[in-house]
Amino acid sequence: MKFSWRILLLWTIPALVIGFFLWQGAFSPAVGDLSQNTASTRMNYGRFLDYIEKGRVTSVDLYDGGQTAIVEATDPDLNKTNRWRVDLPANSPELITKLREADIDLDTHPARQDGAIWGILGNLIFPILLIGGLFFLFRRSSNMGGGPGQAMNFGKSRARFQMEAKTGILFDDVAGIQEAKEELQEVVTFLKQPERFTAVGARIPKGVLLVGPPGTGKTLLAKAIAGEAGVPFFSISGSEFVEMFVGVGASRVRDLFKKAKENAPCLIFIDEIDAVGRQRGAGIGGGNDEREQTLNQLLTEMDGFEGNTGIIIIAATNRPDVLDSALLRPGRFDRQVIVDAPDLKGRIGILEVHARNKKLASEISIEAIARRTPGFTGADLANLLNEAAILTARRRKEAITMLEINDAVDRVVAGMEGTPLVDSKSKRLIAYHEVGHAIVGTVLKDHDQVQKVTLIPRGQAQGLTWFTPSEEQGLITRAQLKARITGALGGRAAEEEIFGHSEVTTGAGGDLQQVTGMARQMVTRFGMSDLGPLSLESQQGEVFLGGGLTNRAEYSEEVASRIDEQVRRIVEHCHDDAKRIMRENRVVIDRLVDLLIERETIDGEEFRQIVAEYTHVPEKEQYVPVL
Repeated sequence: MKFSWRILLLWTIPALVIGFFLWQGAFSPAVGDLSQNTASTRMNYGRFLDYIEKGRVTSVDLYDGGQTAIVEATDPDLNKTNRWRVDLPANSPELITKLREADIDLDTHPARQDGAIWGILGNLIFPILLIGGLFFLFRRSSNMGGGPGQAMNFGKSRARFQMEAKTGILFDDVAGIQEAKEELQEVVTFLKQPERFTAVGARIPKGVLLVGPPGTGKTLLAKAIAGEAGVPFFSISGSEFVEMFVGVGASRVRDLFKKAKENAPCLIFIDEIDAVGRQRGAGIGGGNDEREQTLNQLLTEMDGFEGNTGIIIIAATNRPDVLDSALLRPGRFDRQVIVDAPDLKGRIGILEVHARNKKLASEISIEAIARRTPGFTGADLANLLNEAAILTARRRKEAITMLEINDAVDRVVAGMEGTPLVDSKSKRLIAYHEVGHAIVGTVLKDHDQVQKVTLIPRGQAQGLTWFTPSEEQGLITRAQLKARITGALGGRAAEEEIFGHSEVTTGAGGDLQQVTGMARQMVTRFGMSDLGPLSLESQQGEVFLGGGLTNRAEYSEEVASRIDEQVRRIVEHCHDDAKRIMRENRVVIDRLVDLLIERETIDGEEFRQIVAEYTHVPEKEQYVPVL
């Protein structure tokens, strides 16, 4: 671990302060050796005088400048010598006279002065150490805006600089986003061979914005560009520009571009640029002025009066809707590259890349894994293979098999495996619920195929029914949406038909939320109702504070009532279809439930074969990718 002077000093300075006060208390000027000569009992002054007159006092030791006395005298009750402590009054010279007249052994102990010397040294040494520590702290503090030897340089850029980035990532290590790779390969060619483009009048792009969901490979692409280009590379996060001090962010932007100009041609990568590039004026009557000043400086440096030559800025964000429009115009970010979730072909390529260092069994099919993981991003697929490798090591196997892959998919999607349910009424009810989902998905032609039905709990779910899309779809038909709503209602329909309305459980709560959302989108966004082809609600809500204060309602109360009626009508129609399917297939449902309770898991192919013995199972299209 790297040694941090700053952390050491932050702990040392309070220790010095505490030590200073302890020093002052320990070495303050002391008075004699009274602590070693204290008496166990006290004697009042009158009794002390009486003992002197009767000749019982043998010796007296004076402390505190004559304020305290340790008296050795004969106790008349015990008939032996004892020691007492006596507090003497101030200004009593006659006492000394009486002691001398009585021929009593008298000794005076003056105050010690050696503690005063240590007190003076403490007053000098500790303040010097404290001031020196603070001075050293300011010089070493890298978080104050600079490196060693720079004091209080808040405005210095905190970007990581590499003269030749050695990220270990090249374009061959990036798969599944071929279009984005081609766009960025041109940027690398611009940097390596600019004459090919300038000869025909082409201008090097100022900036490239990578847009896509989390985990799709935006930062990985930036690492690949840095590894391929072989030019100076600056990397920084958008949140590192903005500080609590006014003007620091803008100063850091100026310093970053100043260094970049000195090392041009070069690349600047700004990760999560939405932290500094949000739309200006989003706050009500104020907002974060410091962030807006930083953005203004960034806009000026990217394409201002002076301009920049040979500096290409690559930024990444998963929230392009919140970025300021001035940041997205040509001349600043000339290109916006969409880095989306990969299709089947892309997933196959990503899995092949991540499987290079994994020991896979011979029966494993990369394509089969890719078919089972629609919607997975590159990060999800990497995590999937890593979880499968962990399970393989835990089970003491030499290679990853499809069993580990399937368990890893289940764990990534639904969570850790729980304790199986005991055979009871609750387990049978959950079995009917899951079989209800699966039987609807199998009977309806437009529904996705069933992959697996299980009673093994995962996460918050007591049972699960897995479906695999039969093809990669960018568009969904009305029939498919209604089939999905009917399938989601299959569990509730099975509970109602088998156990009756009084035994309906809360297990369908998540299904009902999903059903209501899909039905409402059909009415308000997709125009799939009797209201006609109208878009009545926007796809995304307001992002900024106060963004919706001035927006008027997009439809009247009468239309809102009609929307609710259409949503209810769609859901009721699908619910009736689901209950009809339950009644028509009651025999096969009972058989499947008994089998599911016995095995706890039924594979999709076996499930379809059993259903085909009792009813017609429609043929569903299979997606064959062009590889």
